Amino acid sequence: MANYKWTFSNVGGATRVRIQSAEDIRHLGELDKKMWTVLSCPVNGLEISAESLSLIDLDADGKLRIKEVVATAQWLCNTLVNPETLFDQMDQIAIANIADADIKAIAQQVAGKEAIVTLAQVNAAIDAVTVTPAEVPAAPYEANVIATYKEKQAEIAAYFEALKMQKLGLLTIPAETVAPTVKEKDFIEMGTKIAEYEAGVAAAAAADAEALAAGKAVFADLRKLLLIHRDFYRLLRNFVTFEDFYDTKQSVVASFQAGTLVIDQRICRLCIRVNDMVKHDMQAPLSGIYLLYCDCESKKLGKKMQIVAAMTQGEIKNLSVGKNAVFYDNAGNDYDATITKIIDNPISIRQAFWTPYRKFGNWIQEKINKSAAEKDAKAFDDMKTQADSAADPNAPKKQAFDIAKFAGIFAAIGMAVGMIGTALVALFSGLAELKWWQLIIVFVCILLVISGPSMIMAWLKLRRRNLAPVLNANGWAVNADTIISVPFGVTLTEQVQFPLIKLTDPFAKKGMPAWKKALIWCAVIIVLLAAAACCLYYFGLWPFEQVAGPQPAAL
Repeated sequence: MANYKWTFSNVGGATRVRIQSAEDIRHLGELDKKMWTVLSCPVNGLEISAESLSLIDLDADGKLRIKEVVATAQWLCNTLVNPETLFDQMDQIAIANIADADIKAIAQQVAGKEAIVTLAQVNAAIDAVTVTPAEVPAAPYEANVIATYKEKQAEIAAYFEALKMQKLGLLTIPAETVAPTVKEKDFIEMGTKIAEYEAGVAAAAAADAEALAAGKAVFADLRKLLLIHRDFYRLLRNFVTFEDFYDTKQSVVASFQAGTLVIDQRICRLCIRVNDMVKHDMQAPLSGIYLLYCDCESKKLGKKMQIVAAMTQGEIKNLSVGKNAVFYDNAGNDYDATITKIIDNPISIRQAFWTPYRKFGNWIQEKINKSAAEKDAKAFDDMKTQADSAADPNAPKKQAFDIAKFAGIFAAIGMAVGMIGTALVALFSGLAELKWWQLIIVFVCILLVISGPSMIMAWLKLRRRNLAPVLNANGWAVNADTIISVPFGVTLTEQVQFPLIKLTDPFAKKGMPAWKKALIWCAVIIVLLAAAACCLYYFGLWPFEQVAGPQPAAL
């Protein structure tokens, strides 16, 4: 790390270097590779200009690496008088700030009398480049003749070849075959002239293209400087550090954030394009984040994409595969989105508390639905069997109900009911011996036994939510933790907030007056308490001693 003094910050579960001055950029090559947040990232699919990133990708392999970022930083520091302007992220440069003499001369030529050269001016100058067309040879024949020759060339050549075979006795040309009106010698000569002409036209076009490319290449270094001058600092904020991701005070999103997903009265701000679903299947579950994979399509733009959105707030009861939503990219274009896959991880401790009950309820519902479907199928099969039996007199008759056969079943059911009753009596006996505050403790302990493991696991996962596996699945080489803490996660998902006003639903069910509800609730509570007291008294579990009345005098 040499002797240069860096500034550090602690964010996202890792200590990171902060790039704050031109000297930081100048000494970037001295920064220990272990301190970089990212070791490599893809050129395409980011919210930074792909053209700018391709200019930094010196080996043109589609990936940006540390050595290429460092080389670009050194080139910028050598080309600019004051690299501090990189922090402005502008696509314009003061001509006086250009240190390279050749690039400065081109900039003066483009800007004219102005002191600043802009990317728009350079693009206009490139578009205005013209060249004197190279000399094209004269056509040996008229255009329609050349077109007819090219159309009939293969057919005529085949005829002359067949004619040679016929002279050798190897082939007989059918009598109805129409011979061409041109002689073979003239045909060959005609082909030679046309080929030479077309070669001359192609050579002239190539010369024109080469001259045009050379004319535009004059502006290449200046255009490269303007593009990288605009985008390089943003790259550093998403490569050396993750400031764009963790800085919630600015409106600029991280380079990997593709847009926002609006779903279930929430806006998910952490949406990332999916490049390789197979890698996501392996890596994304390790993130500990609740993830929604969506297929997005815009018929207006004729584009399709696949995204993954992080859900970091709210409930999940309405989220399921097949649910529709709307995705907005960073340019404001909207896409129809449909959930195709969900990676279920905790969103909050509160949501984790209800997870066991939700899973148990889903299990019960599945069992009920399965049982109902089986009974429905069995009833239908019985109806079919009975109908077939009625139609066929030779079909075997259904055996009559035999009470003796089912006596054992009835006895087993009775034993099961007795065992359950005994267990309930034992349970109520133990509870009856407890005081009221002990009953509350028992109730709380039962809740903790059921929900405690889920809450503990949720607490551990929420502390370890890491975006790095999701980015790694997209081809990034993330070198440090990218933790999404609970407070930071709140900023990534925005929930709906309605004003505190009292509204009346005209279609709401009309309820009874409050005094009637209170009276009914009191009656229900009294009946339940009376029933509980009778049960305790009947089973001998009454916890209170009877008060003895006055005794008669002894005789």
